[in-house]
Amino acid sequence: MRDIKELYDLWLEKATADPDLKTELESVSGDDEAIKDRFYRDLEFGTGGLRGVIGAGTNRMNVYTVKRATQGLAEYVLESGSPKSVAIAYDSRIKSDYFARCTAEVLAANGIKTYIYKELMPTPMLSWAVRKLNCGAGVMVTASHNPAKYNGYKAYGPDGCQLTLEAANTVLDKINNIDVFNGTKSMDFDKAVSDGMVSYIEQPVIDEYIAKVREQAIYSDVVAKSGLKVVYTPLNGTGNKPVRRILAEIGVKDVVVVPEQELPDGNFPTCPFPNPEIREALKCGLELCEREKPDLLLATDPDCDRVGIAVPDGDGYELFTGNETGALLLDYICKERTNLGKMPKNPVAIKTIVTSDITKAICAKYGVELREVLTGFKFIGEQIGLLEADGEENRYIFGFEESYGYLAGAYVRDKDAVVASMLICEMAAFYRTQGISLIEARKRLYDEFGVYFNKLDNFTCEGASGMERMNEIMTSLRNDAPSALGGLSVLSVTDYASSVKTAADGSKSEVALPKSDVITFNLEDDASVIIRPSGTEPKIKVYYTTKGATRDEAVALEEKISADFTKLLGF
Repeated sequence: MRDIKELYDLWLEKATADPDLKTELESVSGDDEAIKDRFYRDLEFGTGGLRGVIGAGTNRMNVYTVKRATQGLAEYVLESGSPKSVAIAYDSRIKSDYFARCTAEVLAANGIKTYIYKELMPTPMLSWAVRKLNCGAGVMVTASHNPAKYNGYKAYGPDGCQLTLEAANTVLDKINNIDVFNGTKSMDFDKAVSDGMVSYIEQPVIDEYIAKVREQAIYSDVVAKSGLKVVYTPLNGTGNKPVRRILAEIGVKDVVVVPEQELPDGNFPTCPFPNPEIREALKCGLELCEREKPDLLLATDPDCDRVGIAVPDGDGYELFTGNETGALLLDYICKERTNLGKMPKNPVAIKTIVTSDITKAICAKYGVELREVLTGFKFIGEQIGLLEADGEENRYIFGFEESYGYLAGAYVRDKDAVVASMLICEMAAFYRTQGISLIEARKRLYDEFGVYFNKLDNFTCEGASGMERMNEIMTSLRNDAPSALGGLSVLSVTDYASSVKTAADGSKSEVALPKSDVITFNLEDDASVIIRPSGTEPKIKVYYTTKGATRDEAVALEEKISADFTKLLGF
């Protein structure tokens, strides 16, 4: 049992590298709850790396937790047999550039050659740099779409994917043996540059990435001829330059950028939750749409690996879900590549288990093999890597997850809002030349395959008590699963932690996916409920899927199921 008061006093004495830390620690003196929240645990390092509130303490993102994690990563790289080099990128968040430099200082001091971008860059460009520069690992300093008080640290392997479960556990074991104040090596950043241990990533690497994105286009000339008009917001993040560049290159001549959200700003003053999944983040963009009347609103999150859209619908603009955009893109890619004779032999698409099952119907129509993986884009990247190992990466045509992450092409191994923005605009332009809006394209998709309704509920569980509550909920569901939800019988329960699927009659079968803290309830009428604790946020997530002849029918069914399940969880 850790002595929290002792840790607090130790940090008050030794946390001198960043003056903000001492100021914060002094401000919570005598506040036992505030102190406990900062020190009751170490910020967890998992397959998503680190993510937490910026501040002082072992349970916060700060120079010491970043350097400790980097020391663990450095020791892993040195022993891994992979190249002794690491690529680093960072986004617009508070202290991202500082944490990136700290990361480089530790790596350099450990004798590891480090490459770092000169300015903020999207997450997919970190994945690209790892592969292009033949690095043994990569670090992206970002908290993705979390509120401004958060920052994070994503760690990547030599394949350009986020670390595997096994690799992350190895790094974690090393981190746990490192003293936060005395166990890390470090050297001055400028000296590391002059010594050649740190080098800046130059423009040709960026240009080649953009060229790889361009290669994923299906039609090279449709956009310029379409008259497509776009309003774009980078949500004060990294997408501003690369997204505008790729749109210009494919021929989108009319792009209006949301002025309040154009430039990098880690405070996100006009969008407290810089997440393109939610309407609040798009408020400024939607207001601009009312004046500009574009064909499309594009919004990328701060590290530009997710993209959301809104499209004209009557007098206003409707936000599409990640499932809807992904399904439209998958159908468009399959249909048009087939029409042009550009579909590879034995094509492969990949989705996560919580992503819409309409993908199964689309893939069946076009003869595409659909692979399902656990939640997390690294598992999609892992499947691309398996294809590449067999010399078959060209079989991969598209992968996506419901949380607005998409990737076409095998040049990177993480979701990429730059290529997704390009393909969304191309798709919208293509349909526009045929007199079809994206609203109409979605209607045609549902007319053909049925209306799939997907909804995500998030239940926040902050602090130590929140972690305990999440564990209790998952344990309770495993020990006492419901037999019916919303009037529909539960046909089977899949527990990915034990890799066992249990049918209603008690029969069991094995699940061929890595173990994970996820439970799926498969119901009658193609409905399902999936629950998992977030790996990056203090939340428990519940995914609902229903299917109906109409949207109203599917929504009504979801409301009945979610009401039952929410009551069962005690929220």
